[in-house]
Amino acid sequence: METTTAAPDWLRGELVTLAWCWRLARRDGVVIGLTSHDRDLIVGGVPYRAAPGMKPSAIETRDEIDAATMDLEGAIASDAIAADDLDAGRWDGAAVELFVTDWNAPEAAPVTVARGALGAVERRGAAFTAELQGVTRALDGPACPATSPSCRAMLGDPACRVDLAPRTHIRRVVAVEGRAVTLDVAAPPGAMAFGELTWMEGAVCGLSSPVIDAAGAVLTLAEIPPVLPVLPLRVRLVEGCDKQLATCRTRFANAVNFRGEAHLPGNDLLTRYPGG
Repeated sequence: METTTAAPDWLRGELVTLAWCWRLARRDGVVIGLTSHDRDLIVGGVPYRAAPGMKPSAIETRDEIDAATMDLEGAIASDAIAADDLDAGRWDGAAVELFVTDWNAPEAAPVTVARGALGAVERRGAAFTAELQGVTRALDGPACPATSPSCRAMLGDPACRVDLAPRTHIRRVVAVEGRAVTLDVAAPPGAMAFGELTWMEGAVCGLSSPVIDAAGAVLTLAEIPPVLPVLPLRVRLVEGCDKQLATCRTRFANAVNFRGEAHLPGNDLLTRYPGG
């Protein structure tokens, strides 16, 4: 037997006093609330700041599981959604809840319209557009991992089980030239390739970048934050792994947790010619 929830009285009245509200939670723990109303609201103890320029695209609700995605448009507010934060990717993957509430009685239970995560964020001058990806997006992934000669685990994750505490180092960046950063003290030799550097201070605090090469105290990063504060700057370094069985066995003594098929013949087996 199916049950349906009736719309609240404030949503069924002849004169509707509703406001759109967005709750955005970034991956680094920052949470903000925005509303399309012309004044700030408090909903569920969370302040929602007035952002009349925020608006969703057309929304269609249906019983099918493959719900369509939705676009969110708005203006960039320097103290809420800053251009630098968008460019730096701080809002990529942020959890989003979209709901409507009665601005005349914000203490009333709101009506949730959509939940998901921010997908691609595109900025045009003082405005931005973001795709809201529904929870069913997770179903697009593979049902089981494909075989691979290299390890599918991430160094230190529950499948790998390597303890990263002794392989995490605090250093200072004293110079930046292109994508090359120079540390005050070199990291352990042969440890940082395929690792990660996380900025710990300034406007770029919390941003991370993969390390693609290391030579002494100089690391080459995959990307540099758009704006860097005055150096020197503290960073956290996490050692990397090239995901090869030999590395897993000799460097980490962790071959038992290797998540790959290093000796499984590949698709090129049928194209090989016998040779002397």
